[in-house]
Amino acid sequence: MPIESLANQLRKQIEDFKPEIDIDEVGRVVKIGDNIAILSGLNNVQCSEMIEFPNNTIGVALNLEEDLVGAILFGDTHHIKEGDTVKRTKKVLSIPVSDQMTGRVIDALGNPIDGKEEIVTDNFYPIEKIAPGVMSRQPVSQPVQTGLLSIDSMVPIGRGQRELIIGDRQTGKTAIAIDTIINQRGENMHCIYVAIGQKESKIAQIVAKLEQTGAMDYTTVVVAGASESASLSYIAPYAGVALAEYFMDQGKDVLIVYDDLSKHAWAYREVSLLLRRPPGREAYPGDVFYLHSRLLERACRIVDGGSITALPIIETQAGDVSAYIPTNVISITDGQIYLESDLFYKGIRPALNIGLSVSRVGGSAQIKAMKKVAGQMKLDMAQFRELEAFAQFASDLDEDTKKKLNRGERITELLKQPQYSPIRVARQIAIIYAVNNGFLDNVEIKEIKEFQEKFFKFLDLSKEDLLKKLVKEWDENIEKELKQACEEFVKTL
Repeated sequence: MPIESLANQLRKQIEDFKPEIDIDEVGRVVKIGDNIAILSGLNNVQCSEMIEFPNNTIGVALNLEEDLVGAILFGDTHHIKEGDTVKRTKKVLSIPVSDQMTGRVIDALGNPIDGKEEIVTDNFYPIEKIAPGVMSRQPVSQPVQTGLLSIDSMVPIGRGQRELIIGDRQTGKTAIAIDTIINQRGENMHCIYVAIGQKESKIAQIVAKLEQTGAMDYTTVVVAGASESASLSYIAPYAGVALAEYFMDQGKDVLIVYDDLSKHAWAYREVSLLLRRPPGREAYPGDVFYLHSRLLERACRIVDGGSITALPIIETQAGDVSAYIPTNVISITDGQIYLESDLFYKGIRPALNIGLSVSRVGGSAQIKAMKKVAGQMKLDMAQFRELEAFAQFASDLDEDTKKKLNRGERITELLKQPQYSPIRVARQIAIIYAVNNGFLDNVEIKEIKEFQEKFFKFLDLSKEDLLKKLVKEWDENIEKELKQACEEFVKTL
């Protein structure tokens, strides 16, 4: 090859050469322990930015001080030591999201932990996000049917609402949430159950029950178990709501259960104290209200889109709803379902205290027929509660008082419902109408449940068209038809 052409080729290569400089911002580990790392040298790091530690361990910057950065770590930290190099990623903490996550059990970082195939996706959602503004939301008007007679009739939940489930331990809080998930079969609702600080054995039982009832077909379980670090318990509900937002952005309705936010607050307190943040009331950091408000505000119904309905769970100590975390969450949510230990031990399950439970959405989240029949039942129950205490001391009761007590006892018996046996809304309307109109007044208390079962079978066999009408509409003709059905059934007894 001539020297001239060789020189031309070399000149062209020199002209085409573009130097590429790969710059990494790195720092060093100053201190490590309890899944908390203190770092130096990361002057430009952002809050909530992911930081890469040796062996691909991920951490997140939480404390930004003048010279040092405080970070929480996820996963095994035994291999990390003082002096190790850490790298900025320039990405905020995000989790992978995908339709493949339906029916799966995942950890707080979006990794599958159910032993099934890997989830492959290039789609990531940030776990921290500003909630939709007022103008992008629309009012709650569609119901979420829990399948629980006492809740659907008296404390209704709507799509886009945040309804708190609150009560002492072992009063059936998780049972209500799981029954609601099971009842969403065929309701076009994607469900996410976030287990925070729960025993792994309990989570396994819940997953087994969801599989048994076919509810795992539309449910994702996000797990930060009791054996996991506090940092994973802290991010678990945010990971759950990020996944919920992915489905909402596709126009789907999502139901998300946080079980429970008391343990979430404990995890955040632990992380904050280890990061040397100043403690406030009950040793919680000053921003513990913001911790839950920014999470729960992300539940809403957006204009021309889907919705996220949140059921946060809070555990109280000895029924004290005036403690720090319960009052915080009560003030954020749109109502609460209050479960009482005394009612639970009396055998009234779900142990719903109708006086303290409230839904701030109310009748807007009920179908027309349910709104019509539930009003009378609420009134009967309110009168029964007033008279119940008074009747214990009075020997002579007038006929009207006896009638109200009699009706209230039958409604109370009717509202008792075993776990994992949700009732479809049309059946609920029919039985409430029956009790409101005196068809159960002469039935013995111990025979109420038998009456209910036979009545449901009668409706399923001979009044299928009526049940379909009840879900859609309510007018004089439908009411007349329902009354005739009740009269027809009572004659068969």
